[in-house]
Amino acid sequence: MIRHAFLAAGVALAVCAAGAPAAALVPASRAAPAQAAPTPAALAAGAAAGATGAAVLALQRRLAALGYWTGAADGRFGGYTTQAVYALQKAAGLPRDGVVGPRTWAALDRGALPRPYTASGRRAEIDLARQLLVLADGGRVRQVFNTSTGTGRLYTVGGVTKRAVTPRGTFRVQRQVNGWDRGPLGLLYRPRYFNGGIAVHGYASVPPYPASHGCVRVSTGAMDWLWASGWLKVGDTVVVH
Repeated sequence: MIRHAFLAAGVALAVCAAGAPAAALVPASRAAPAQAAPTPAALAAGAAAGATGAAVLALQRRLAALGYWTGAADGRFGGYTTQAVYALQKAAGLPRDGVVGPRTWAALDRGALPRPYTASGRRAEIDLARQLLVLADGGRVRQVFNTSTGTGRLYTVGGVTKRAVTPRGTFRVQRQVNGWDRGPLGLLYRPRYFNGGIAVHGYASVPPYPASHGCVRVSTGAMDWLWASGWLKVGDTVVVH
């Protein structure tokens, strides 16, 4: 059980921004059965970035089994694990702090997942309210990512003032760049453009709240996984809701 792994690990907390290579997709339909939530007293300190050990490995494996992308399960609570915890907390309606305390462990144990927005077809769904990128196939969640979309604030570029909005609607991936693409607002990593200059792309900073000029940010490792996975190819459907 996860509780046993946590108690055995005695994890310590520290700051860590390191990531890990992308991991293979584990469909949500193959998620492990829910387990009893650990006692709050045992997890009072929580687990967060910088923790290592058996409990972190159990956390990563459980997240991956549900469909939250974590990168490699290596027992190190790095940046990609934090991104997955953000996504879980968003799906469960919890505070988005990246710390795995009693409520987050309980959400993990009960198998909290976002509900797909579409009932059929293969879709990349961008949930603006919860700031999640969900890959859905046939009305079933296949993979979930933390994302950061448009702030809604005004900004000026090239003497023109615009609003940082990620438009709602149904789109198709129009073009892609396999590398860093320099746009008017900076560099985008391996972007998949689906609405003019708006793309799903990798970025160094993907906070658990809207922070972009309209694009859909994911971690660079998550973007590598998307390219390797066969999702979000040119012509694929993207639903922003």
